[in-house]
Amino acid sequence: MKQNPILHRRKSIRLKEYDYSQPGEYFVTICMYGRDCILGEIIREAMKLSPFGEIVEKYWEQISKYSQDVELDEYIIMPNHIHGIVVLTEPVGAIHGSPLPTTRQQRRKMKLSKIIGRFKMIAAKEINLLRSMPGKSVWQRGYYEHIIRSEKDLNNIRDYIINNPFKWALDEENPLKENL
Repeated sequence: MKQNPILHRRKSIRLKEYDYSQPGEYFVTICMYGRDCILGEIIREAMKLSPFGEIVEKYWEQISKYSQDVELDEYIIMPNHIHGIVVLTEPVGAIHGSPLPTTRQQRRKMKLSKIIGRFKMIAAKEINLLRSMPGKSVWQRGYYEHIIRSEKDLNNIRDYIINNPFKWALDEENPLKENL
């Protein structure tokens, strides 16, 4: 059955004129498909990774290895999502690999989404291999990002990430929140 493009058009939460390839820090949250808690569990306020969570951690930590101009700051893998700070260290030229958009300037603005997209793709492939479910959705479509604009904002986000397991019982992403 074909989807109605008017009813299923997703509105982007990205800033339309912002260049997501410029140097800076970006706070990213990526959720699992259906908010499934497959990445591990919180035990005594600490995250214990499942084999799927270990895959996510492995590929998250490799982000800066396949992109020279990317560094990682604080991150946490939670049962059904990951929070992390991605640091773009210098502007880059055109990003290849996608026929759209067509201009160099438009492709440059997509640097952050290319990084997250590649991470999601390679982690999903390995997770699906492990669970013998090729092609099954692993990640929720898209991701949330916040442009970090000050040192105070950066430090608050670092604290939020570090303390996330302690607050899991109250987390909106926790499907068991009502039962606790």
